[in-house]
Amino acid sequence: MRRITDRYTSLHSLSASQSIAIDVLDLGGTHLDAANAADVLRAWGSRCTSWKARAEDHGGLTSPEELIAAAHASCYSMALSNTLAKAGTPPTSIDTQATATFVPGTGITAMELEVRAAVAGISEDDFLSAAEDAKENCPVSQALKGNVPISLVATLS
Repeated sequence: MRRITDRYTSLHSLSASQSIAIDVLDLGGTHLDAANAADVLRAWGSRCTSWKARAEDHGGLTSPEELIAAAHASCYSMALSNTLAKAGTPPTSIDTQATATFVPGTGITAMELEVRAAVAGISEDDFLSAAEDAKENCPVSQALKGNVPISLVATLS
């Protein structure tokens, strides 16, 4: 069994160039457009996939499971940002870590989302409700639903 983790952080108070410099991606909320797509590609770089990266020491390579974890972390962050903004409480920052558990011969057996967000003017209960809604409804969660259990740990900071 190998746990594969990727992280997506959105700091709405930083520009893309500042956030790239500190190893943080800022997609500007819930959309990816031509203005920031190049920053995302530069930050991600060239990634090759291999069995070694999947089941052994990654050695700077990546795996399909890591790409799914990265997609889930970013998709979830955008869904949560959108949900909070529509409720009138846009986040100051969202930091999401997605961990895919991979078992060779079985596949991905679990996905864990861990999110920490700074959101002014929201109660703990409302934040947890928004976090759960984003988990259930982001497109990557929808694709995994029924195949991979998804857990969530959400913290309002």
